[in-house]
Amino acid sequence: MLWIWIAFLAFILVLLALDLGVFNRQAHVVSVREALGWSAVWISLALVFTAFVYFGYEHKWLGLGTTLDAADGTVNDGKSASVKYLTGYVVEKSLSVDNVFVIAMIFGALAVPPMYQHRVLFWGILGALVMRGAMIGVGASLIAHFHWVLYLFGAFLILTAAKMLVMKSDAKDPTENLVVRIVKRFIPVTDRFHGERFVVRAGSAMSHEPPFPGAAAESDAAVDRTAPGTRMITPLALSLVLVEATDVVFAVDSIPAIFAITADPFLVFTSNVFAILGLRSLYFALAGMMDKFRYLKVSLAVVLAMVGAKMLAASWLKEVLGPNFNFYLLGAVLVTLAAGVTASMIANVRAESRAHS
Repeated sequence: MLWIWIAFLAFILVLLALDLGVFNRQAHVVSVREALGWSAVWISLALVFTAFVYFGYEHKWLGLGTTLDAADGTVNDGKSASVKYLTGYVVEKSLSVDNVFVIAMIFGALAVPPMYQHRVLFWGILGALVMRGAMIGVGASLIAHFHWVLYLFGAFLILTAAKMLVMKSDAKDPTENLVVRIVKRFIPVTDRFHGERFVVRAGSAMSHEPPFPGAAAESDAAVDRTAPGTRMITPLALSLVLVEATDVVFAVDSIPAIFAITADPFLVFTSNVFAILGLRSLYFALAGMMDKFRYLKVSLAVVLAMVGAKMLAASWLKEVLGPNFNFYLLGAVLVTLAAGVTASMIANVRAESRAHS
């Protein structure tokens, strides 16, 4: 089983190396067309990986499909593993849309130049993979030893869904975030961007780029007051810290959601990885259209509620719907997301009609 993990991680590292070292060596503004193309690439890779999941679990390659899945008490074969992987991928992908909106707020508040945003997201996603891997390992261990944790996860997801529906999503200034204040308290931060650099030394050549909004009242004199040679982080590094902190917050929702579908660590991790890898292209494709999906948050809340309910009533659903109940969950998730997008598009058309009348 260890070799399958090593092979998958090596595959992901090769993809990331090609991404940063070959296709995106030079900083540039990612167009919507380029983002849609890369989104298609990442989604295609995730779907093609389904074939590997099917044959791997069907033929028990390197120990796959030989242990009990604590989520439903079954041993996964090729069909069940494929459905669980796809369902987990769709759920994680849909929940990452909310993450995209918050990242757009961070970049907007810190005025991160568009040509440097890809670099922030690349390293942010690399950190997210490490953090989520650790969280998945802890979650899988808890479920294996304390099955009742699943019911806590289910209740938490339903409460989260209710909170998403009730609470207003008022935009808050990320520069006033507690994480930002803590970082600034202990680490000197330059008030200007220095190209793609995350760290600079005080006393080095000053940047000619404008200060970011959170430091509008400051000047390069802030750097001069710091001892020459002292390492300082740039606003680009500050945005990276916020992106990482945001992912931790969203992982608190998404990790329990995937465990509602399967507790198989390999299925949980791979579905998460492919959803996260496509987050950058998804951001550049959707960042300029956030206000066009006004009902998407409602559909995401419904998805969380359904997944939470499934976690609480897994045994009963298995008896009523049969062994294919995870396939029905996948269908319900897709229909719910499609309904949210369709309702948003209809509302936009009506709003435009009223504006022109």
